[in-house]
Amino acid sequence: MSSRLVLLGPPGAGKGTQAARLAERLGVPAVSTGDIFRSNIKNGTELGKRVQDITASGALVPDELTNELVRDRLAQADAVEGFLLDGYPRNVAQVAALDEMLAVAGRELDLAIELTVDPQVVVDRLTRRAEIEGRADDTEDVIRHRLDVYAEQTAPISQVYAARGLLAQVDGLGDVDDVTARLLAALSGARS
Repeated sequence: MSSRLVLLGPPGAGKGTQAARLAERLGVPAVSTGDIFRSNIKNGTELGKRVQDITASGALVPDELTNELVRDRLAQADAVEGFLLDGYPRNVAQVAALDEMLAVAGRELDLAIELTVDPQVVVDRLTRRAEIEGRADDTEDVIRHRLDVYAEQTAPISQVYAARGLLAQVDGLGDVDDVTARLLAALSGARS
């Protein structure tokens, strides 16, 4: 059975770690808009320069640009039978764009899984990560701004997917293996 999944949760919830683990278990690519953006920044591409200016302030990359990247990525051969989206959609307009992309391909989303975490744990986790990785975009003020932006723009996506019967919420705190087990259990529950 194919898996077309969206992984939701605030910045620092562990989406990247869990997306990689879940995608490997399911045999589908993890498609992370954040990774695509960071790669472009690191390589000094034109897109990377635009994205860096935007993300350094804690703002989100414009929908048109993000939708284009995701559309191109989902059209690649390895994503035709399934994918796990990490960091997309970020707002209700992007949900509509994803719906359209999938409809054009004659496909539907299987499940949206939301990692739930305590906001203070996220702030602590991201400030620690910033120190280790030297990430300029992870100052405490920027992190708190990103959490506010998430609450305002991204959290309503959960309501959209819940209304469609496609949302599973999973506790994102604790041991990495335990969180992965909870995600797999949520996925199994949704398929039964």
